[in-house]
Amino acid sequence: MDKTYKVSHKVYLNDRLNQVFFHGKLTHPLYVQVTFDRRTIYFKSYYFELFSKARYVIIMDGEMFGPKMEDIIKKENELIDFIVEKNLSDFSLDLFKKEYAFYSKDLCDVTEEGFIKYLFVFFQDEGMPALATTVHEGSKFRILYDVVRDMKRAFTPPLYEKLVKNSFDYAPPYFPLYGFMQQTKKWPMLSLSVMEWENPKTKEGFRDYVQKYFPAVDAGEVVKEVEGWLQELKKRSNA
Repeated sequence: MDKTYKVSHKVYLNDRLNQVFFHGKLTHPLYVQVTFDRRTIYFKSYYFELFSKARYVIIMDGEMFGPKMEDIIKKENELIDFIVEKNLSDFSLDLFKKEYAFYSKDLCDVTEEGFIKYLFVFFQDEGMPALATTVHEGSKFRILYDVVRDMKRAFTPPLYEKLVKNSFDYAPPYFPLYGFMQQTKKWPMLSLSVMEWENPKTKEGFRDYVQKYFPAVDAGEVVKEVEGWLQELKKRSNA
């Protein structure tokens, strides 16, 4: 008979490492431990890194408010359970690490950099180099989607419409992805993982969102574009 092995895991604060600041408070880094066939691997939590970014904090009355550690641990456990269940028949720790690197990724986060580059070029072309640099640098500390939405109030309608319309041709689909995600998530746990995207209901909801808010755009093509980004992301995860 073939031997069967149990997969065990835990998400924990690694007190063997120095404490780091997490939105104004010192804490040990969050790590993941997975054990299978008497072998154990350890690595830093992706979601701890993601939600440590400055854009995930707000300051009110001099205090910093951001994601709670228990919410990050919950997301990690949901992801790990998904990967283990998905690969139970041929599980290995090497496969787990590749799957983790792929399915954990936040689609809004991985498409943001390309959208920032698009905005930089757009404002340069529009004769606003100072604004181009301001948006490029300021995006490190503010959610880029919110910045663009504020532009709707500040810009003339033709300029804003041009910015959004051109983004579908020259930028990754960050803007519609973030807008869709924001409708279903609550601050500050604003992310859309590859794991969530793989659910057919998520893709269907995204298609409906694009059709409703961007009727001039082919929603099916936008979905295909997201899928193309995922293929490239999977190649990098498996490299």
